[in-house]
Amino acid sequence: MSYLEVARASALAGTVRIQGSKNSTLSLMAAACLSSGTVVLENVPDISDVHTFLDILRDMGAKAGFIDTNRIMINSQDISSPFVDPKHSKKVRPSYYFIGSLLARHKTITLGYPGGDLIGQRPIDQHIKGFEQMGAGFEFDTAHYTVTAGRLKGCEVYFDVVTGGATINLMLAAVLAKGTTTLHNAACDPEVVDTAILLNKMGAKIHGAGTNRIRIDGVESLCGCSHTVIPDRLIAGTYMLACGISGGKVTVENVIPEHLLPLIYKLTEAGLDFEVGENAVTVLSDGSVKPLKIIAEKFPKFETDFQQPITALLLKANGKSVITDRVYPHRSAHCEELVKMCAEIEWKNGAAQVFGGNPLYGTTVHARDIRAGTCLVLAGLMANGVTHVCGYEHIARGFSDIAGDLTTLGAPIKLYGDTKPELLYHCPASLKNRV
Repeated sequence: MSYLEVARASALAGTVRIQGSKNSTLSLMAAACLSSGTVVLENVPDISDVHTFLDILRDMGAKAGFIDTNRIMINSQDISSPFVDPKHSKKVRPSYYFIGSLLARHKTITLGYPGGDLIGQRPIDQHIKGFEQMGAGFEFDTAHYTVTAGRLKGCEVYFDVVTGGATINLMLAAVLAKGTTTLHNAACDPEVVDTAILLNKMGAKIHGAGTNRIRIDGVESLCGCSHTVIPDRLIAGTYMLACGISGGKVTVENVIPEHLLPLIYKLTEAGLDFEVGENAVTVLSDGSVKPLKIIAEKFPKFETDFQQPITALLLKANGKSVITDRVYPHRSAHCEELVKMCAEIEWKNGAAQVFGGNPLYGTTVHARDIRAGTCLVLAGLMANGVTHVCGYEHIARGFSDIAGDLTTLGAPIKLYGDTKPELLYHCPASLKNRV
């Protein structure tokens, strides 16, 4: 069992370079399967989800792998078995992207059901609705499902809810479909834009990515190319939050500041200061935080993926903060773990009421998903004593080296591998009624 040991941090200082986006990399890797040539992706994070996708590609017969640090090559011409084994799909949710990228060329694909973080109900009904409108059929079995189609046909797709996954999946399917496909109520996420840029480099005709209406004119084939993955704004935001908790001056470089603006606006409201450059953001904090009211939604609003991490920051604010998650109202795995650290926090009806300003105490806590794990690490930076964050495998799905990055900034954090952590409990007896 791998776990992180985190101690209370004094003011952080320094610069950290941000890795490529996990979410974007996975959609780009699937998109590469549409090419008749070789696709090279740069700025790829060395994380477990990427390795799972490489395993999926190689199992299907593709040539795929790292050819240098943060650079991978994918050639899908030898794919002979479009089958995504359940042992892989259960590890990573976006395995469904292979429907969009492989159905056009192979007419059928069988996949295990998608896994990933356990953060509440995340159905794929919008994916199914769109594919059926384009002419695909679905058969569902106990362990897997099969999608079949002739040549997909362009159509008008109206999403009932804004969904980045379905937007990308249908965009992948539409580039080789016959005719024009228009996606209405499409997601505006940076990953959608990044995927469209890659596809257009390959010869696709996609217009409007980054808006809520995307038009895709189908083409006959796509070629190979090279592409650089966008930076991971969620990781950049994590280190910005760490600076807010511990105080100091931290610069995150290799970022696209526009992607961080929703978070920057909220953190400015909380009392942090920022210097925004062309591809870097500097955070300045004296360690004091004001309480906030936050509604977590989809980009370009304050994103749901920051809902859990920012909870740790607000535990430092004197007063009551309220965080409402309108995307995943059951995304609360971090709350009961924070309570073990003597946090005063209540989750009800998709909202967290955070009563900040009270001391936290290090203990042994468990990360159940990436963002919950991030929250617990951040909480450990402000807790008295030592915090052991178990479930590191969830954090490693998104972060290539969270311990190394935070150590660079001066945080006392260590990663221990294949070792059972000591069970810690520092919460004073007078506060045990909260736990």
